[in-house]
Amino acid sequence: MLRPHDVRGSSTPRAGPGLLLIDSTEHLSAVYHALKWSLPDDPALVVVPLHGTPKLRGLAPGTTTWLRRRTVRPPRT
Repeated sequence: MLRPHDVRGSSTPRAGPGLLLIDSTEHLSAVYHALKWSLPDDPALVVVPLHGTPKLRGLAPGTTTWLRRRTVRPPRT
């Protein structure tokens, strides 16, 4: 089971202000609750699985590389 200290101790990069990327084999609900319990002051929280590499820009250096290593790139159209 994923515990709040597992999330805080993660080497997952901060992609930008207020944006954290997590690579986990845990169930979505487990990740959500571990984050919820570890954050102060009950802030807004969205936890979603990524099934492919998203289009993005303006994030911290290394974010795109980190995501590409962990997701499937969509076919070019």
